[in-house]
Amino acid sequence: MLRAFLVAALLVCALLPAGPASSSASGSGPGEAGPVGWASAHGGTTGGAGAAPESTWTVSTRAELKEALANHGDPNAPKVIRVEGDINGHEADDGTLLGEQDYAPGYDLAKYMSCFGEDGAVWSDTRYDYCKQQRTLRQTGSNREKQQIQLTVPSNTTLLGTGGDARLLGVFLTVNTGTNIIVRDLLLEAPVDHFTTWSPDDGEQGNWNARFDALTVITGRNIWIDHCTFTDGRFPDRTAPAGFHGERVQRHDGLLDIEDGSDFITVSGSRFTDHDKAVLIGSGDGRGDRDRGHLKVTFARNLFTDIAQRAPRVRFGQVHLVNNVYRGRARDTVYALGIGVESAIVSERNVFLYEGPGVRPSMLVALYGGTRFRDTGSWLNGGPTALNAAAAAEATEGFTTDTGWNPADVYAYRPLRSAAAVRWYVLHHAGPGRGAHPAP
Repeated sequence: MLRAFLVAALLVCALLPAGPASSSASGSGPGEAGPVGWASAHGGTTGGAGAAPESTWTVSTRAELKEALANHGDPNAPKVIRVEGDINGHEADDGTLLGEQDYAPGYDLAKYMSCFGEDGAVWSDTRYDYCKQQRTLRQTGSNREKQQIQLTVPSNTTLLGTGGDARLLGVFLTVNTGTNIIVRDLLLEAPVDHFTTWSPDDGEQGNWNARFDALTVITGRNIWIDHCTFTDGRFPDRTAPAGFHGERVQRHDGLLDIEDGSDFITVSGSRFTDHDKAVLIGSGDGRGDRDRGHLKVTFARNLFTDIAQRAPRVRFGQVHLVNNVYRGRARDTVYALGIGVESAIVSERNVFLYEGPGVRPSMLVALYGGTRFRDTGSWLNGGPTALNAAAAAEATEGFTTDTGWNPADVYAYRPLRSAAAVRWYVLHHAGPGRGAHPAP
């Protein structure tokens, strides 16, 4: 008992920031008062701190959450919104749950697929007499579903779950030009796209492209996502209907997307679980006009479990990955870290735990036009990862471990320095309700 107490105490102390920091960045353990990492820069992130009593809300339905986000017609004023229990994005104002046929009566996935032919190669409006109708129904249904499930978080908001069991189910939560936002202690179940699109020209055999993320940040600044869980939850893609080429229909997009010049973001103490393409940073290879010089993001003390790829995939951004834990099976993993065009990723003392044959450092990184990456001190199944060598071996030219920036020059932090400490801390503290936070 004494040894366990001392280990826990040392872990918490080790996570305290090194050196002086502003009040908005002063915490980094279970009782943190503010973020470590990029969200502590550029004035810090305080969310709805200082909200007036009339701007402190407790909500348990979609309609109540939508009303709270509007905040009496002053959405950008400081506000604190506490979520109790489950809020379903498909919940109509009268409490009924909407489904595919409510959004597009007559839509049929099997009919939609049949209009591409058996191999899914080419769509034809005239292949069957219903094809043009199915195309229209898919488009209108998708737009109606988006209008229903999308909820936008405005500036100066703290959105937090209560009781450790608050869930946003099928909500397409978005930040669109919002600043100074905290999202904390929530389980976010990714929406099922009832009207996912088959794209025959996407990849060698075509791909499904779903529309909705659990959380999308577009041109957002100073955002702290803390002690949340992101998951496909009740609707994993392995239970989806059969699609083309023996694959399942993909009904989910990402868990978390950060794009269009978003900046100064920290994701900490959170869980990402049971998903294919989890976290995407950057709008596209050709969007440097928006993203270059932005997309500054820190991932600290998060747990990635059974994530096939994009944990994260980065374009353009200066991204710091510190003390995260990755768990999964080698056979189900495409890669963990995606090094995209003009990205500058600093990986530091992360723990990778993978089962089965084929476990090797090269499965952890994938280069998508990026040339700057540096790892320090990470571990793969208890041994050195050799991530730098794995990334360099995949590069065609110009690879360097000189990323052009150092997190310690921007914000104060002190990482845990042993694999055992990182694993223990993350497994015990990541996820909703696992941090004793002060009142906002």
